[in-house]
Amino acid sequence: MAGPWTFTLLCGLLATTLIQATLSPTAVLILGPKVIKDKLTQELKDHNATSILQRLPLLGAIREQPAGGIPVLGSLVNTVLKYIIWLKVTTANILQLQVKPSANDQEMLVKIPLDMVAGFNTPLVKTIVEFHMETEAQAIVRMDTSASGPTRLVLSDCATSHESLRIQLLHKFSFLVNALAKELMNLLVPALPNLVKNQLCPVIEASFNDMYADLLQLVKVPISLSTDRLEFDLLSPAIKGDTIQLYLGAKLLDSQGKVTKWFNNSAASLAVPSLDNAPFSFIVGQDVVKAAVAAMLPPEEFIVLLDSVFPEIARRLKSSIGLINEKAADNLGSTQIVKILTQDTPEFFTDRGHARVAQLIVLEVFASSEALRPQFTLGIEASSEAQFYTKGDELILNLNNISSDRIQLMNSGIGWFQPDVLKNVITEIILSVLLPNQNGKLRSGVPVSVVKALGFEAAESSLTKDGLVLTPASLWKPSSTVSL
Repeated sequence: MAGPWTFTLLCGLLATTLIQATLSPTAVLILGPKVIKDKLTQELKDHNATSILQRLPLLGAIREQPAGGIPVLGSLVNTVLKYIIWLKVTTANILQLQVKPSANDQEMLVKIPLDMVAGFNTPLVKTIVEFHMETEAQAIVRMDTSASGPTRLVLSDCATSHESLRIQLLHKFSFLVNALAKELMNLLVPALPNLVKNQLCPVIEASFNDMYADLLQLVKVPISLSTDRLEFDLLSPAIKGDTIQLYLGAKLLDSQGKVTKWFNNSAASLAVPSLDNAPFSFIVGQDVVKAAVAAMLPPEEFIVLLDSVFPEIARRLKSSIGLINEKAADNLGSTQIVKILTQDTPEFFTDRGHARVAQLIVLEVFASSEALRPQFTLGIEASSEAQFYTKGDELILNLNNISSDRIQLMNSGIGWFQPDVLKNVITEIILSVLLPNQNGKLRSGVPVSVVKALGFEAAESSLTKDGLVLTPASLWKPSSTVSL
């Protein structure tokens, strides 16, 4: 019968499973095979993988190769080695990596082609005898769900098979030398795969681990939003076909580094569009985009001497007020003031590839700069078309046009009136005063460091019903070419 401790453990595991099952990310970074290949290639270069291939102890591996208890084989090894002064890899290259889906779900196959030229010296000939060796290391990237820590991606089962090994003599020599070279190459067929597994596979594994650590650091780089900043954290990784998907949570921090909002669990499931051959895709949910827009457009107050800055609009305002109250219109002096206050934070909406920003505005009209009370106060529900575009690796939002969707008279010192009478001129004031100021704040853009960090110079954006998608520009070019 299970004891209390077992019951407690099972409850804890069940709770964890339920939390993971209901977890919905607020952002997803999808890395396609090209990015995975380029990043892993760079890590192999940083880990001096080709130098390790050049230092493979070929001669020692042949000497240690068991003869299987057959005296003939032992005699053959000794006979061959008697004529070998030295044997080593002279040149080595790691060719273009391949990333393939695995037959098993949540796994990915990485193929690493190896190209080497080895040479040996023998008293039978004065020149170095060279032969070409081709083989392929294969490894599996899988999910590690061990209880020792959070789920992560690991590289395992690294090996090379005899079937992928090709060895051929580069130049023909005398019959005796050719026969010696052939026997030597036969001895390398079982020895080389073991060398690759023991010498190179640990380097491949370390390279992948460093690549994965770099990716996790990359997603955590803060994104500046005026005085606030947005930070992402990994919720869990996943493997889908030949792509790596990093499911992310997010948090918004103020200028003091205090978290003001968490986005670890989205209210709605975030649809993840396919890569469509793009090297990577960064999908950010609508709730995060909304918070970012709000952080860049905090509530503000604008005061304008209308007659001095926009005299033609001041004239039209006076004419419109005259239709309501002639005396109030006559009281408008050259120092008349329009005060605009944006309330709360703007609302952000996406629908069928289009976005809008809605905001509440309070507008007050003062007859002069000396007036203590406004002639009237209006509450305005305004909205603008929101257009995202990119400049290099910066994402920029621009508000196009503005409409006064609803105007309400909040108070009036010139008598009650229907505020729609002023709709055209009020919309023009907001368009001339508020929109340029807000676009000025948005024009600095939001740097998206993931673009250049993954090797691309520019990005492009698109909208879905769930949020914002960033991919490399359609005419993308890698910022650097990595070769080994």
